[in-house]
Amino acid sequence: GDDHRHAAIAQTADEIARFEARHPEGTDARLAFALLNYTGQRRADVVTMGRQHIRDGETPMLRVRQSKTGTELEIPITPPLARVLALVPKTRMTFLETSANKPYSPAYFGNVFRAWCDEAGLPARCRAHGIRKAVATRIADEGHGAHTIAAVTGHRRLADVAHYTRSADQRRNALRAAGAIGGTE
Repeated sequence: GDDHRHAAIAQTADEIARFEARHPEGTDARLAFALLNYTGQRRADVVTMGRQHIRDGETPMLRVRQSKTGTELEIPITPPLARVLALVPKTRMTFLETSANKPYSPAYFGNVFRAWCDEAGLPARCRAHGIRKAVATRIADEGHGAHTIAAVTGHRRLADVAHYTRSADQRRNALRAAGAIGGTE
């Protein structure tokens, strides 16, 4: 299958904490991280997001049309993301802008994000795509299945997200069996 594409390990909770400690709220690094971490989108889609994509309502949503697949998604704007977005200057057309006040290209954004990871002392495997994997893993670890992961990430084939649920399901099912495998005293 396509599992070889998912060989890189997602950022760990400790690595995420180190990134956040180095890059406080109000910095572009933290904004970039929040957009990746609270939407589960690819870097190519994160760099196009702006206020025009917010749909207000009982639960504010961020409307995304994925560049790779054309898939249209609405992703809830959670309180941590809302807090960071509130700090973005209203003059920006996209939430993220280069120092020249222009939107990032996906490739340049990936390089800048990697530099921010370097500043936080994170290993070379940490990059923007790893956060997308971490989001999918968190959703699976919370007990949600492939359909729920795909509703956030926009994956079209459930087989592409099944590997996130496999290890979470294995661990949960093994814990359920703890009494049986423990036997009698």
